[in-house]
Amino acid sequence: MQKLDKEFHIKCVKGDVGRYVILVGDPGRCESVAALFDDAEHVACNREFNIYTGYLEGEKVSVCSTGIGSPSTAIAVEELVHIGANTFIRCGTCGGIDLHVQSGDIVVATGAIRYEHTSMEYAPIEYPAVADYEIVNKLKEAADETGRRVHVGVVQCKDSFYGQHSPETMPVADELLSKWESWKRLGVKASEMESSALFVIASARGCRAGSVFHVIWNQEREKAGLDQNMTEDISQAVKTAVEGMRKLILQDRM
Repeated sequence: MQKLDKEFHIKCVKGDVGRYVILVGDPGRCESVAALFDDAEHVACNREFNIYTGYLEGEKVSVCSTGIGSPSTAIAVEELVHIGANTFIRCGTCGGIDLHVQSGDIVVATGAIRYEHTSMEYAPIEYPAVADYEIVNKLKEAADETGRRVHVGVVQCKDSFYGQHSPETMPVADELLSKWESWKRLGVKASEMESSALFVIASARGCRAGSVFHVIWNQEREKAGLDQNMTEDISQAVKTAVEGMRKLILQDRM
């Protein structure tokens, strides 16, 4: 590609974003995250990429939306790294798998199952998708402060939302159902769509990354006839991401 004045997709240049970036899926969530920053300003919006930059503890920080799934997440991360970002916290929603994971809980990922293809273009499948341990620790501390029930462990990452929710309708139903049973037996906490690619790309680019999720629903609890109270209020997960980033900034400064 020819040399461009701005990054091709996110439409930003060096100086527009901080080295610390919170990633969300929905462009509409960026404003609520930025409201927790100091002196936040809107930087750019193109396609699914909406970006604000402000400050935490005097350090420049940004929030960038990535849309749904690993391919667009990879685009955002690559371009953010190109203009100076090196620390990422993904904040989003997930569906529980482990029966102990309930609607409204918070999940902090230690690693992610690479059941998507984007990360395959960065590393062979034998390479693990692992979160940065310092980010995991700070997210756990921040999550505990919310008073919500918190789960820390491995999540599953996939490409197809409906492959999870309607696997029996797919031509490859046998494979999907068999894999899902494996995730259950392995004690996987939840399912989402971006973290495994994020973790592998961060490793490939020499960056740090972690993820925190709000649990909307648990289809396994539904199948088991267990009580649930569906919630899409991700405010506590957002607070966890921002406070986790603040704690990381203070630690880095020390």
